Amino acid sequence: MAGYLTTHILDTARGCPAEGILIALYRVSGNSHTKIAETVTNDDGRTDSPILPEGKFQTGTYELIFFCGDYLRATGQAVEDPLFLDQIPIRFGMADSDAHYHVPLLLSPYGYSTYRGS
Repeated sequence: MAGYLTTHILDTARGCPAEGILIALYRVSGNSHTKIAETVTNDDGRTDSPILPEGKFQTGTYELIFFCGDYLRATGQAVEDPLFLDQIPIRFGMADSDAHYHVPLLLSPYGYSTYRGS
C-alpha cells in the first residue's frame, strides 16, 4: 500500500464538523513552498478524497493552510478585524512512504489543535 494524506476540521466551539473551509497543501523545501493541492471541506468537515492521494504521495515536509476566517465570520464566532485566527498553517513531516497520515484541525475562534490521527 502506498502512503496518502487526509485531513478534516471539527468546530470544537460549536461541537460540529466545519463545512466549506478552503484547505491548501504545500510541499516545503527549505524556504520554498510549492502548492500541490487545494480542496474544500464537505458537510462532514472532511475532504471528498485524500488531499494527497496514493499516486502523488512522497515523503517530505508539508504544510496545510486552513483558511478559517470566512467560516468563523459566517458562523458568527468572530467579528473583529483583523481576526485572531484567519489562516492556520500546520507544518509536518511524513517519513513513511507506506503510511496513511491524517492531520486534523480542531478549531475554535481563539485556539486550535492538531495531532497525527489515523
